Amino acid sequence: MAATLSDVAAIAGVSIKTVSNVIHDYPHIRPATKQRVLDAIEATGYRPNLTARNLRTGRTGVISLVVPTLRNPYFAELAEAVMDAADREGLSVLIEQSRGADAGAARASKAQLVDGMLFSTLGREQEDTGLYAQLAPSLENGTAEPAVDHVTMRNTEAIRAATEHLIGLGRTRIVAIGARSGDVSGAAGLRLLGYRQALDAAGIAESAELVRPVASWTRFDGAVETDRLLEEGVDFDGVVAFNDALALGALRTLGQRGIRVPEQVSVIGFDDLDESRYSLPALSTISPGREQIAALAVQMLAERIAARDESLPARDITVPFTLVERESTARA
Repeated sequence: MAATLSDVAAIAGVSIKTVSNVIHDYPHIRPATKQRVLDAIEATGYRPNLTARNLRTGRTGVISLVVPTLRNPYFAELAEAVMDAADREGLSVLIEQSRGADAGAARASKAQLVDGMLFSTLGREQEDTGLYAQLAPSLENGTAEPAVDHVTMRNTEAIRAATEHLIGLGRTRIVAIGARSGDVSGAAGLRLLGYRQALDAAGIAESAELVRPVASWTRFDGAVETDRLLEEGVDFDGVVAFNDALALGALRTLGQRGIRVPEQVSVIGFDDLDESRYSLPALSTISPGREQIAALAVQMLAERIAARDESLPARDITVPFTLVERESTARA
């Protein structure tokens, strides 16, 4: 039979309450007493009854993370960062893919299983690459619009910096891969704005043929769109891809076509994926603060869970970015 609190208390020579205090890391316990209890727990192999504890506290110790897809390496790396941050908070993570649909349905389906939720939305024509945080609806006492925190990246400023980096290398025919028709406030729209701001500040006229919409932000789309540019005979000497996957696809096509990077065309991405360090050439990119986004979102969610009976205001935080120069934009 599984060991109980009573078994641990009997071996340690303390009360059941003392054992419970040690398990919950109550601070005012004498070190010698705490050690006796820990030794008794190890000797008996006692494991807390999480189901009973959850019934008492109304908490599961689990949060959910809803992302559009784990096939996009950015969201896979974001999930890892969230799990690391949650572990530091003593929380477990349940991961769900919305697969292009609104994240609301996925959030609602897990409401009874978790204490709170983190989600990155993928709307009809836009993508939000930050994280939202909210208590599980079941803990909001039926509130129709629970307070939601938002942690995101500097989409516009970062792509402007990436474009200015290429302009500083003497590039004047810079392709923007990743636009989405009608997107203004999503990541694609905000990044296109940054591209345009950089061109305008440098006195470079925008060329419609250099702004390339894509169906999705994948390596395939980056490769196909770059191939289409070359087939159309479009003259360009730089590529600003709205994420690293698009940039890696562009690098593949350029290499297959015998176009030298960075000698003939400079390429920069956005996300600082781990694989971007190992492409040939290694990809210059924007590091958007993924780990900080994950850590802040988990921290704010943990605060909401701890103070779930209080009304905390919604918080909106934007994290800084870093431009990472690698071989794909090296100076000749």
